[in-house]
Amino acid sequence: MTTPVSTDSRRPGVSGALDRYFEITGRGSSWAREIRGGVVTFVTMAYIVILNPLILGGFSEDQAAKDVLGGWLQNSQVGAVTALTAGVMTILFGTVARLPFAFAAGLGINSFLAVTVVQDVTWPEAMGLVVINGLVITILAVTGLRSMIFSAVPAALKTAITVGIGLFIAFIGLVDSGFVRTSGNASPPVQLGDGGSISTLPTITFVIGLVVIGVLMARRVRGAIFIGIVASTVIAIVLQAIFQVPTSNGQNLDDWNLNAPVLPTQIVALPDLSLIGDVSFGAFARIGWLSAVMLVFTLVFTNFFDAMGTMTGLAKAADVAAPDGTFPRLKSALVVEGIGAVAGGATSSSSNTVFVESASGIGEGARTGFASVVTGALFILAMFFTPLTQVVPLEVAAAALVIVGALMVSQIKDIDWTDFSVALPVFLTIIVMPLTYSIANGIGVGFVTWVIVRAFSGKAREISPLLWIVAVGFLVYFVRGPIETLIG
Repeated sequence: MTTPVSTDSRRPGVSGALDRYFEITGRGSSWAREIRGGVVTFVTMAYIVILNPLILGGFSEDQAAKDVLGGWLQNSQVGAVTALTAGVMTILFGTVARLPFAFAAGLGINSFLAVTVVQDVTWPEAMGLVVINGLVITILAVTGLRSMIFSAVPAALKTAITVGIGLFIAFIGLVDSGFVRTSGNASPPVQLGDGGSISTLPTITFVIGLVVIGVLMARRVRGAIFIGIVASTVIAIVLQAIFQVPTSNGQNLDDWNLNAPVLPTQIVALPDLSLIGDVSFGAFARIGWLSAVMLVFTLVFTNFFDAMGTMTGLAKAADVAAPDGTFPRLKSALVVEGIGAVAGGATSSSSNTVFVESASGIGEGARTGFASVVTGALFILAMFFTPLTQVVPLEVAAAALVIVGALMVSQIKDIDWTDFSVALPVFLTIIVMPLTYSIANGIGVGFVTWVIVRAFSGKAREISPLLWIVAVGFLVYFVRGPIETLIG
């Protein structure tokens, strides 16, 4: 009995050529699944067009993140370049690496820039450091060193990274929805809802979305995540029309977090792209070479290992990873990711990197780079239709993240827990990611623990020399605060 071959893959025209190039049939996918997956990924990532401007910029000077000279970025300008850069980089990644991973401004780095870096340098100088960070990462990828480090990571740690990311994005969803909130106390630091009660409309909307998507997934309905997002958004729009709940950017527990689910009064808006090219490399002169190098070092480590961990998890979720955790066109993927950091700095949208929310599209069935092309095209359209990106509330997107997190955590079954020299580093990798809100921190703690525990348990010869080097690098990364203080 022969396996049937799709007519698209045999067709000599454009459709067949695209099918062969993106390997749609070869990976057991279809055009419908790729398009649907690309749309779902965009829907779960569209919040970045709203959130990134709130972190980097502001609607007015008094509520914006000001740099050392009092300069600030306008919200509308940051929103436009955020959508443009995400769109271009996602399409580039989809066509070069041909994997269903989407790009956008990384949340860890943009917060680091707004809270820490611009206290000492200007915004153009901060973006210049981001560009340098991207160039360093790209060089490491082009020379193959980044791929070598990737390959040197043990399979158990790669699986742990996937599981940790699953817990991490589920935790993000629970926090963004208001289902889990800070208690305001030292112990316990977090609590269920508002004082232990789920009583606010946005959080109830999240619960509705979680149940709807969960039931559809359990019943194996094709397009479950996408259908659930659409259905939950419609319900949210109806509830909002009745109760008229305001938004407060997380300041008021009873309000919508970022955007209320209402039909927009304006659909089209022309983008302001004047921030493109507003970059300076004057940070080295302003704060000195050593301090500037430490800032670049921090950016590189965060960028490097956040992306590596996310790609590992997404490749496993998409079922394109080899047993050792590598995946097709690994080097090309890492090079494009480095270029994303350069592009993010050059457009003042912050370093662009692969987004873990891509797992939502993968959960919807996306398996190839064509889904990324769809996502990227929607991001570019979002420059002109920014009002529409605010229709789906963050709380509905959060429900999809929790569902996908559950799918990724299921891979924990592949880890051998009988060897404690494996179990401890794996456990710390998994648990540190959500608890510190950082993929890089989880990877770093896992690497350092793996090297120390395995070495002192008589297995030092089994540890790759590159893993030793990376572990030492992470030790420096973790104590960079005192080092920066000594530098002055």
